[in-house]
Amino acid sequence: MIDKEVPYRYLSPWFPESKGNRIEIHQRSANFENNSPYALDELNLTINPLWHAYLVEHAGILKAFCYWHLSLYLQKHNPNVPDIPNKLIKPARRNSLLNQRKFWDMVLDHTGPLDCIYTHKKLLQGNFAVEHFIPYAFVSHDLIWNLIPADPSFNSRKNDRLPRIEDYFDGFYNLQKTAITVMAENYPKEPIMDEYLSIFANADAHRLPETDLRGRFLENIQPLLTIANNNGFEYMMK
Repeated sequence: MIDKEVPYRYLSPWFPESKGNRIEIHQRSANFENNSPYALDELNLTINPLWHAYLVEHAGILKAFCYWHLSLYLQKHNPNVPDIPNKLIKPARRNSLLNQRKFWDMVLDHTGPLDCIYTHKKLLQGNFAVEHFIPYAFVSHDLIWNLIPADPSFNSRKNDRLPRIEDYFDGFYNLQKTAITVMAENYPKEPIMDEYLSIFANADAHRLPETDLRGRFLENIQPLLTIANNNGFEYMMK
């Protein structure tokens, strides 16, 4: 349907009196009537030479425009799937997690060793993996509220599998609560703390009562895990 509908419908502004008449638009575009950007027949699309330089020069902008509207359409029809634009085009290289590692090093500097929630091994400064609790392949971001330190050997085995909420949420939450407390008390102006605003809008996370803080994390994490599983991500075995 796209091959049949989209190319000729896109030419409608050049042939308003022929709108809806595919055969007539094909015929009129054959000689680039009205300086149409391309000509159509049943099998081919031929670019108008007068448009060639423009299309080459502005290909990036035009492609971005198309992807933007595609992402709006997909987001409208998939409202529970996060960050659709970044799922359409994955970056060639993942962003560095240097700042996120620095964040957890700062926490460990004050707390001493912390336990990995998966293997229970002690995690020391400089000797841990920065782990996406909900896989990066699903969320497509590196926000600190979804990142925890983990045993490097386990992090590579976990891959894109999902942690079960009943097995690992409490450990995840306790690490996050510890980090929020340490950072608020010792580094309150650290820019990375602003990333918590996406789940604690208009509230200082470290000032929230325990039940509210835990509840906010659970309300954010649990639906994402369910949606990820519904989209084909498998749960990990304990």
